[in-house]
Amino acid sequence: MALWSVRPLVFRPSSAPPRPGSPSAPPAEGPSGAAAADPGPGGRRRLRVRFLLQHAHGTGGTVRTVLNLAGRLARRHDVEIVSVVRRRAEPFFPISPDVTVRFAEDRRVPPPGRVARLLARLPSVLVPVDDASFRTVSLWTDVCLLRALRGPAPDVLIGTRPSLNLLAAELGGRGAVTIGQDHMNLPSYRPGLRREIARAYRRLTAVTVLTEASRDDYRAVLAGAPTRVVRIPNALPDLPGGPSPRTDRVILAAGRLTRQKGFDLLLRAYAPLAAERPDWTLRIFGAGPMRDALRETIAERGLAGRVQLRGRTRDLAGEMTRASVYVLPSRFEGMPMVVLEAMSKGLAVVAFDCPTGPGEMITSGRDGLVVPAEDVAALTAALRRVIEDAELRDRLGEGAAVTARRYALDRVGAEWDRLLDDLSAVRRPARVDGVRPRRPGAARPAALTARRRPRTSAPDPAGAPGPPDATRR
Repeated sequence: MALWSVRPLVFRPSSAPPRPGSPSAPPAEGPSGAAAADPGPGGRRRLRVRFLLQHAHGTGGTVRTVLNLAGRLARRHDVEIVSVVRRRAEPFFPISPDVTVRFAEDRRVPPPGRVARLLARLPSVLVPVDDASFRTVSLWTDVCLLRALRGPAPDVLIGTRPSLNLLAAELGGRGAVTIGQDHMNLPSYRPGLRREIARAYRRLTAVTVLTEASRDDYRAVLAGAPTRVVRIPNALPDLPGGPSPRTDRVILAAGRLTRQKGFDLLLRAYAPLAAERPDWTLRIFGAGPMRDALRETIAERGLAGRVQLRGRTRDLAGEMTRASVYVLPSRFEGMPMVVLEAMSKGLAVVAFDCPTGPGEMITSGRDGLVVPAEDVAALTAALRRVIEDAELRDRLGEGAAVTARRYALDRVGAEWDRLLDDLSAVRRPARVDGVRPRRPGAARPAALTARRRPRTSAPDPAGAPGPPDATRR
């Protein structure tokens, strides 16, 4: 079934200033973000860079990575983040004071008025049903986001998840540099979303991926398109505190408590070790929908006291200095930021060779141990090795700290500097508004007319999100 089932809405830019507190004038943090055309350091052009992020005040590796990159790019450019939603007053991760943050929909207060409340009960038409964020947004979210994007377009527009990359492809237009970041990996997405990615990402200037495997996947699905596919890994900022001395008998794991993160597999793998080595403790940090199920498993397997669910922490770096081993039991990843952080702290890392990331980040036996994906027995054996062999732990931890230096923020940030310089040099500055009405007589984008119309002999791909009647020029 195609995605689009409601008639397109038309949002027209307004020359009147937005009312204070309205979705078109969401609160800002940091500098004003005024356009600046003066050259940056070294005479290079200063660009207006806009990130589209789901929740700038949220948690998780993608949020942290984007905030780190935005702060680094703000040294040379005018950087703003447009956050789709806001659920809390303060950010979970620090945000550079040089980065402007604007919020489209403020979830801390109910939608204003009867019409807004009605729209909040209707499904989004910008987000594909196969995108993981579909159930968390609404038609009111769409309205708020499109209002937030009205006005002068940036020189560079960067999406940070599939739904926002698809929106960037619609909004970019001739002359604008549009970049879609993939913080996961292509095979992990549902088939309908993969088809939409293959169709719509061809309109992006570039797609950035985290691993060589992802670069190969995207080059295959975008073969023949002008879209550049570039591998730039996650950047590792300086973390507070020193390295772990690896003297505490603690194994650490962290992440959202979801099926993807594989903590159910970890409990199965650790159960025999808890009986063999009761002097060791497994600490799991994070929150999520599987918390109750994990609690039940801990009780059923007699792991109380040996396994601790510690909830969220703002001081994961400090917790790492009080651990000796880090374990990643994920079923799939992009390039797990938390593994880089653990390596930088000198922990001995044990990880499943899940798609994607661990197999490229870790050289097994040199700076960590990698075992076959979802092989619980192999994970048990690898953890047993690092528990019982202090010399191995030290060797792996020291090797991990050396490897982590390759991902330093300044080093990875320089790769982004080169990419933006390269892409902006061959693109004319964008002169279109962020959201413009369709020109008279111009065809609507196929994505905006395909929703639930009768199929012909050739099935329609999953509908493409984009602003209703947003014109690409």
